[in-house]
Amino acid sequence: MSFMGKTAAFMGFNALREMVSDSMAIDMGSAGTIIAVRGRGVVIDEPSVVAVNNLTGEVIAFGHEAQQMQGREARDVAVIAPLVDGVVADFERTQQMLNHFVREARSGISHFSRRAVMSVLSGVTQVEQRALLAAAAYARIGRVYMVEEGLAAAIGAGVRADDERASAVVDIGGGTSNVAVVANGTIVHARAERIGSSDINSAIIDHVRRHRGLTIGARTAERLKLELTTASLPEDLAREMTVKGRDVQTGSPGALEITAGEVYAVAQPVIRKIATAVNETLAELPPEVAADIYDRGIILTGGGAQMEGLEEYMKGETKLAVRTADEPRLATVRGLEQMYEEPLLLRRVTRNEPHPLMDSEASAFET
Repeated sequence: MSFMGKTAAFMGFNALREMVSDSMAIDMGSAGTIIAVRGRGVVIDEPSVVAVNNLTGEVIAFGHEAQQMQGREARDVAVIAPLVDGVVADFERTQQMLNHFVREARSGISHFSRRAVMSVLSGVTQVEQRALLAAAAYARIGRVYMVEEGLAAAIGAGVRADDERASAVVDIGGGTSNVAVVANGTIVHARAERIGSSDINSAIIDHVRRHRGLTIGARTAERLKLELTTASLPEDLAREMTVKGRDVQTGSPGALEITAGEVYAVAQPVIRKIATAVNETLAELPPEVAADIYDRGIILTGGGAQMEGLEEYMKGETKLAVRTADEPRLATVRGLEQMYEEPLLLRRVTRNEPHPLMDSEASAFET
């Protein structure tokens, strides 16, 4: 066969391979798992929870379906979150959950995923990273590139990979908050704190039980957080919401009114810890980098960035300009997805050595 013929045949093989495989961007966190497929955008946006039959050990539901059972599970069923504080806490359930979501994300004719770019926390240990890689292998993903969450969030928030000046991104998730300073497409400084918006839920549950004598469920606490929590002092402190649960004293069903002012006081310690982590990170920067951040301010990403009044609160705490990225929950997965357009950058910033399914994939990103 002539050189041109071989080239055409090889290109035809690559085109066919693209049709029967999916290139994915995976942002798997404590609160939710978001998967984007190259050319199709975000296809999975599900809570990172599973429902398990306690008698058989079988997982009977994932994501939204499992979340719907939470608080009202059958007596032999438990709803669990296999990732805690952004890392794998239950290895087997994490494998099963990721495998399920990846299968759901694949196109109808695809049977495997040739490659995936996956976010990982700054400061993650080798053991924690290997657990994620093993979960990806179980989901039949051939090559996995792991990229720090802060860098992916920055790129997804609009920071250019070739920008010489530094930008600061604060990514607030369910179980973690990640502060990253990025310049020239790499991380200059980063810090991950294992505290996030889900800690507000826990604080609300604890407060209502201890001080109001009512035990409420996780879904009720989440609703309270979404409807009443503000980072800055609420305009209407008396705004109320009725919550229902079990009376601590009598064990009977009960209800009470919770005010926005009460929830504000409960949430403040958590929000203050996040702000403290941001200030401590900024205090560790080299002078030139600090000068860039003074000029540019801070970008907020992650689901927690949607909290009412957070921009104003962070401005007051840092004395810097603060803006929230467009669609902040999707910033990380958007950044991971953009890595496919920057193959050299991806190879430079990946935290692991990707293991190919076959040798011919060594130049996959250049085809």
